[in-house]
Amino acid sequence: MGQLNLNKVQKFYGTFEVLKGIELEVREGEFVVFVGPSGCGKSTLLRMIAGLDETSSGDIMIDGKRVNDLPPVKRGIAMVFQSYALYPHMSVFENIAFPLRVEKMPEEKLKAKVENAARILHLDQRLQQKPGLLSGGQRQRVAIGRAIVREPKIFLFDEPLSNLDAALRADMRIELAKLHKQLKATMIYVTHDQVEAMTMADRIVVLNAGEISQTGAPLELYHKPANMFVAGFIGNPRMNMLPVVCKAVGDAGVAVEYKGQAVTIPVAGRSDLVGQPLTLGIRPEHIQIGSADLSMTVVPSVIERLGAQTVAYASLDGESENFCAMLPGSAAIRTDETVPIGIGAADCHLFDTAGLALERRVELTDVDMGLLKAGAV
Repeated sequence: MGQLNLNKVQKFYGTFEVLKGIELEVREGEFVVFVGPSGCGKSTLLRMIAGLDETSSGDIMIDGKRVNDLPPVKRGIAMVFQSYALYPHMSVFENIAFPLRVEKMPEEKLKAKVENAARILHLDQRLQQKPGLLSGGQRQRVAIGRAIVREPKIFLFDEPLSNLDAALRADMRIELAKLHKQLKATMIYVTHDQVEAMTMADRIVVLNAGEISQTGAPLELYHKPANMFVAGFIGNPRMNMLPVVCKAVGDAGVAVEYKGQAVTIPVAGRSDLVGQPLTLGIRPEHIQIGSADLSMTVVPSVIERLGAQTVAYASLDGESENFCAMLPGSAAIRTDETVPIGIGAADCHLFDTAGLALERRVELTDVDMGLLKAGAV
């Protein structure tokens, strides 16, 4: 088992409300990622699930049992921290075995558990070495091994890859995904890196200012963000936002105007939107060179040549300095030279004055639809 339910969970530090009535169900065997900016409450929520921080109000249920008053060791969880927290004077074997020795497990059983965890994590040949001889990725695997041997109901990861370099982070993401598939365990993972969230999660929980902004499968959040915050946070580079005015609402969608250009965005609208200011969102990767449903010009100030893609940071129509376009790697553009670009109506998002998304009528591929159905709540 390994089911988690959070029922109206709140956390106060003095009079400051850090978490505001969090409600969430994590199903057995899921890989759920908490993501959000610094200070949104994601690590605090993980520590409350672990029992390292007290809950101000609400219930934390693991397999149907309220665990608010239980110490961490009694909750059936194991936590892997950002710092490896290894004992430098102990061998890899003894670091992994430490929680089992605390439980006074018989030596033969202890040895079998440690060796099994080491085999899963490809540490078989390192068991007699000290942590100082290991790479950062190997040390993190030792910390994960220490969690595996406890056979917890739920694994908790608090930004475990943030101390690794870019190449190791990529490798460890793959290792963690394989580990989840192999163990079939419930895992809850905290990160500020939306790339980690998108690549590893069955479901992503996007937190903002102590509240859940949206929960869903990675592609669900990418294609159908619920609000401007999620739209801007999920996706790299972040979504561009343009001010528009609603001119009409019809069966085909919402007609908006941007600097004298009219375009109909295929989203579900409301009659009260007519005449109202809206925000049009377009992802950098959905911008093309040349004309389209919406056409404009940009003047790149910074160009990043990444090989497969070229990323241009530019002023838009001589105004916005924060516009970003992701173009083909062979794009013949230069800094401080005008580039004509186009935006397709079907690629656009629309948000009302409250920042809430109007539902998109997007046609997804069969693969996208399968992933959405598998991961959606």
